[in-house]
Amino acid sequence: MIIDLPDTTVSKITRALVSVREEGGAVALGRVLTLIIATRHGAEEEVIDAANAASREHPMRVIVLMIGDEEGAPRLDAQIRIGGDAGASEVVVLRAHGAAGSNTESLVTGLLLPDAPVIAWWPGETPDVPSTTALGRIAQRRITDASSQTDPAAWVRSLGTHYAPGDTDFAWTRVTRWREQLAAVLDQPPYEPVLSATVRGAADSPSTSLLAAWLRLKLGVPVTYEYLPTDDWAHGIKSVRLERPSGATVLERPEAGVAVLTQPGQPSHDLAFPRRTLRECLAEELRRLDPDVLYGRVITEGWELLGRPQESDV
Repeated sequence: MIIDLPDTTVSKITRALVSVREEGGAVALGRVLTLIIATRHGAEEEVIDAANAASREHPMRVIVLMIGDEEGAPRLDAQIRIGGDAGASEVVVLRAHGAAGSNTESLVTGLLLPDAPVIAWWPGETPDVPSTTALGRIAQRRITDASSQTDPAAWVRSLGTHYAPGDTDFAWTRVTRWREQLAAVLDQPPYEPVLSATVRGAADSPSTSLLAAWLRLKLGVPVTYEYLPTDDWAHGIKSVRLERPSGATVLERPEAGVAVLTQPGQPSHDLAFPRRTLRECLAEELRRLDPDVLYGRVITEGWELLGRPQESDV
């Protein structure tokens, strides 16, 4: 069900939510958090779909905030979505124009679930220091996405300079499967130390350098990373090579969605390695409400140890 509230106020939206729960039987008792999504006009449906899918694992209230023309007449339009149009969540879409969008904190404070954690997500354009913004100050977790920035590589390099506990980025979330697979390999015979490592990925892949920084931090050995030309590899991480006394262990994607693991003296293994969707990344980040300490160390300590990327010969 979708309820439109043109030219409204936060108090009227709150009363409408209460009325919907009383008349339709929808309840907020099972909501475990409030997710605030700061996005732009025209890009809201994709992120709402991702939030609706994630809500089946994390029932929540979703507040989608879009700020319009600052010079226009002050006006707040809202839309409430529940039931089949909102998954297991309540979705409140706010479109603020003119002076109505000048104080984002006042727009969302009255709509937050009481005594529930708040997570802020900037799926597109992101403030330079999210933790110091009005939304960032009221959120326990703050999610950004390096891949949506104009210069993903530069954005990743800046993450450590403004890191605050509770920050995270989808560039880090997208390397979870790689980290799990590499950790599993090193936990199996022959239990040899890693002498050095190389990570290769697409030129627009911020996850490549983050995976390299994680390896540098955790292994304590030289790690290099290379960006490949777009003609050779279009998106994401291409391969990880671990040099060990018995030979190289290589985890490589010959094509999108598939990875091949090769180790000395063992047959190669084909692995399902699809690129993670926006829904999967969001659902994973909503599983934890405490600061991701490892992420903080990777973008500060690991990044300082890593150094600059190498030029690819490919």
